[in-house]
Amino acid sequence: MSTEKSSRFVRLRVELVVEVDDQDAVTRAALARIAEDPDLPDDERAHAEGAVTEDTAEALAYLVDPFDLVGDLTGVELAQASWSSEQIDYDPDSPDWDLDEDDVEEDGEEEAVG
Repeated sequence: MSTEKSSRFVRLRVELVVEVDDQDAVTRAALARIAEDPDLPDDERAHAEGAVTEDTAEALAYLVDPFDLVGDLTGVELAQASWSSEQIDYDPDSPDWDLDEDDVEEDGEEEAVG
């Protein structure tokens, strides 16, 4: 691999499906994180508190930090991150939830997703 032709940047896509069995605990944890954030302006704090109180998916998104995934990796610096969360209907037995179905074709080449 030539360093002149390869980019130093890598897009890492991660999709997680989590089961929340204690919505109140997730909400409390998000509210605690908001309360502990000294850099959060009061108007943003009020908005964040309202969002995490009304929607468990928002609370979970507030608790997930992409920097935690790569922050301790040697030679890697997080350049940009975005993430979102939503409540979904999940059926682990459904073929729609096959995590590998869009990744690789039988010949080993990546399949276009879109």
